[in-house]
Amino acid sequence: MSRRPGASEPSMIDPFGRTITYLRVSVTDRCDFRCIYCMAEEMTFLPKAELLTLEELDRVCGAFIGLGVRKLRLTGGEPLVRRGIMTLFGSLGRHLDAGALDELTLTTNGSRLAHYAGELRHCGVRRVNVSLDTLDPAKFARITRRGRLDLVLDGLNAATAAGLAVKINTVALRGVNDDELDDLVAWCGDEGFDLVIIEVMPMGDIGGESRLDQYLPLSLVRARLAERWTLEDTDYRTGGPARYVRVRETGGRLGFITPLTHNFCESCNRVRVTCTGTLYMCLGQDDQADLRAPMREDASDASLVAAIREALGRKPKGHDFHIERRGEAPAVRRPMSTTGG
Repeated sequence: MSRRPGASEPSMIDPFGRTITYLRVSVTDRCDFRCIYCMAEEMTFLPKAELLTLEELDRVCGAFIGLGVRKLRLTGGEPLVRRGIMTLFGSLGRHLDAGALDELTLTTNGSRLAHYAGELRHCGVRRVNVSLDTLDPAKFARITRRGRLDLVLDGLNAATAAGLAVKINTVALRGVNDDELDDLVAWCGDEGFDLVIIEVMPMGDIGGESRLDQYLPLSLVRARLAERWTLEDTDYRTGGPARYVRVRETGGRLGFITPLTHNFCESCNRVRVTCTGTLYMCLGQDDQADLRAPMREDASDASLVAAIREALGRKPKGHDFHIERRGEAPAVRRPMSTTGG
C-alpha cells in the first residue's frame, strides 16, 4: 500500500480537523521490567495466540501508511523482547525506501539495545527513545523492580556507536527521582542526548502504588530547573506531544510532556494499535476498534481500511486524564504497556 513520492496523498482527518500522520504500534504487551508507574509487579500477559503475527502487524502498518501515516513508532511493553521483531523492522524499512514513510523508530527500555542497535540502523531506524528515570543503579532496580542500569547504559553506548540519535524519556516521580532531574539534564547534555520529562499518567492497576503520591506537576519541575538552567523557548518538534526548550548551558534540548497540567490534545496527530489489533483513537479514552477481524476476513485490505476510517470518525477531542483524589480509579483500566504509551 506504499504510495509513490509525489503522488496525491490520501489523508485521515478526524472530526476536529486534525490530520493523522503518526501511528504507534505496540508489538507486545510483555516487558522484562516492571516499572512502578507502568504496571503491577505480578502481571498476567496476553496469551501469545491472541497477538497479531509479525506479518499481520506489517500489513496493518502498511494500511495506515497507505492512508497517510508518515511516522511509525514501534512500542511495547518492550518491543525488543518480541521474538523475530527485527524481521518486522526490516520489512517496514521498504516504506522508507519508497518515500512513503518519513520515519521508522521505536521506544525501548534499552535492556536489549546493545544487541540490536546496529541492526536497527541497517533497517532504516535513525533515532530511538529510551526510557530511563534515574542514573542511580539501586534506585533504577527499585523503579524497574528487576532491571539493570549497566545493561541500559551499554545499550545507549551501542546506539551512539551505530549512529542512532537518542532521546531519553524520564517520568517525573515525586519523592523518587525529583532530586535527580538537574543531574539528568547535565548528563544528557554531556552525552548529546535529548531529554523529555513526562508527567505520570493514570493508566491501569500498578499494584498498590499511589499515583497521587507519584504525581509531580511539570510546571513545578520546570520552575525548579529554571533556577539552575537557562531554558530558551524553541519551535522544535518531533511530531509527538513534547514541547521543547533549549538549555543554553549545555546546548541540549529538553522537552516536557504534560498530559495533566496542560494537555496536548488540540494538536493530536496520532492513533495507536495494540499487539492484538485493537485501534485506540485516544490514549486516555476507552473507545476502540477491532482491526484483527476485518483484516483476517478480507485479504484485499478493503475491510481493514474501512474499519480504520470508521474508527477515525470517532476520535475524541481529548483525553480525560486527572489525578485528584486518593483511591480514585485510573482514567482507563488498561495498563500503559497494553497501548504502548
